[in-house]
Amino acid sequence: MNRFYCAFSSVRQDKIIISDPVQLHHLKDVLRFKPGEKAVIFDDQGAEYSAVLSDIFPDRAEFLIRDKKTPAPSGKPRITIACALPKKSKIDDIIDRLTQLGVDRVIPLITERVIVKMDKERSGAKQQRWAGIALSASKQSQRNTVPAVDPVTDFSDLIEHCSEFDLKLIPNLLGERKGLKEVLSGKEPENVLVLIGPEGDFTPEEVDAAVKAGFIPVTFGNLVFRVETACLYIASVLNYELR
Repeated sequence: MNRFYCAFSSVRQDKIIISDPVQLHHLKDVLRFKPGEKAVIFDDQGAEYSAVLSDIFPDRAEFLIRDKKTPAPSGKPRITIACALPKKSKIDDIIDRLTQLGVDRVIPLITERVIVKMDKERSGAKQQRWAGIALSASKQSQRNTVPAVDPVTDFSDLIEHCSEFDLKLIPNLLGERKGLKEVLSGKEPENVLVLIGPEGDFTPEEVDAAVKAGFIPVTFGNLVFRVETACLYIASVLNYELR
C-alpha cells in the first residue's frame, strides 16, 4: 500500500491534509490517486494512520482517518552518525542507506582533510535535498520516523556541542584504540554518536580533541573501509549490538 508522510500539525481530528508539493505531485500525477483509494500515512511523531482519500485540490489532498497506531516507547538508543563529506555525491547514497538501517540522525561533517567545500547557500540547498532523500527512504523502508539531517557542520563545532550523547565513538586508523565488541559489551546507552572520518582519516589533532570531549577511539579491525562503507558498517553493528 502507498505510504505518505505528514507533519503532526497536518492531522486534524479525523482528517489529514497533505500539501507538500513533492508528495502532492507524486500522489496526483504519478500515482493518479482518486477519492476512495486507501493509503498509509505516518507523521513526525511516529504514529501511523490508515486513511482514505476524500478530496483532492490543486494545493492539497485530504484524507479521512480510519485507524491510528501510536508507537509504544521502544527503549532503543538513538543513533547519530556524523559523516565526513565524501567526494562526488556519495553522501546522497549514505543518507539513503542509513535511513534504511534505522539511524535517527545524520550530520554531514567538515573535517581537516575533507576535500569538498561548501558555502552556506549551497549547504542549505543540499540540506533540503538530503531531507527529501531521507523522507523517500523512510517511506520505502516502511519506517514510521524520518531521520533528521543536520546542516553541514564543522568538526570543531560538533565536538564543542556533543554533551547530550552518553556514548561517543571515533573510529580511526592510528594510535591506541579499542575493539567495537569490547566497547559495546554490556552497554545500554540512550544516545549514541559516531564520527566517521574522510579519506585520509582524522588528523591526530582531531582525534585528540575528540578524546578530550569524551569520545572513545575504536578500530574496525584489519580492514580499511571507504567512507560510505564505514557508515553502513557501524550502523549495522550498533543495530545488532544495541537494539
